[in-house]
Amino acid sequence: MIEIKHIGKKIDDRVILQDISAQFKPGMCNLIIGASGSGKTVLTKCIVDLIQPDQGHIFFDGVEFAQMSKEQRKDLRNSIGMLFQGNALFDSMTVEENVKFPLDMFSHFTEVEKLDKVNKILARVNLEGVNNKYPAELSGGMKKRVGLARALVLNPKYLFCDEPNSGLDPQTSMVIDKLIHELTVEFNITTIVVTHDMNSVMEIGDYILYLHQGHKEWEGSKKDIIYCQNELLNNFIFASDFLQDAKTQRMLEDKQ
Repeated sequence: MIEIKHIGKKIDDRVILQDISAQFKPGMCNLIIGASGSGKTVLTKCIVDLIQPDQGHIFFDGVEFAQMSKEQRKDLRNSIGMLFQGNALFDSMTVEENVKFPLDMFSHFTEVEKLDKVNKILARVNLEGVNNKYPAELSGGMKKRVGLARALVLNPKYLFCDEPNSGLDPQTSMVIDKLIHELTVEFNITTIVVTHDMNSVMEIGDYILYLHQGHKEWEGSKKDIIYCQNELLNNFIFASDFLQDAKTQRMLEDKQ
């Protein structure tokens, strides 16, 4: 579990985050949503220690990050997987080499053990037989699955996904959402997804944190959001026809 308490951050005297507290639990897809400039990315960077908050506390499984030793922080970073918005694959490397890269950098496995792990995780994301292909030969959805395989090959306790459906068509986005949710549950990962995709909210939103202008405006589940009366959140999500239809359908079902 990741817990944040009273996180605050200013950049150039501008308040980016103010008093943000939340719990992101294992085995659940925890989504951070909000309009551009709401503080989603800055909050995520604070959690993974890319930038330091000005106030507040961050805990990983009950241990405060600020109190960790150098060795504990190293171990923590090795237990974090990252799926980047642009995939961040190495164009000059094959799929196999891309997925194996974290194992080469951070593990002491033999070459045979590394390849076994690579093949197992590629099979799990439905990418058997593409080991020797290069990123340029793959579709957008396949690249995203390679990125996901690389993020998971070290068996992380924590997974961070930045706009995982960016640039994907709706059908492929659903495949990626389902895969992220399945793997989160299967490996009991604490998954945090930053997204603008309201379809993802309704498909995999076990816990949803809505930020508005640096404040925590609302939190709840995908079921809670259907009946939410928060005006700011409703104005945000009603921009999506999908959510409007989902709310209407759910309310009709409840009346039957």
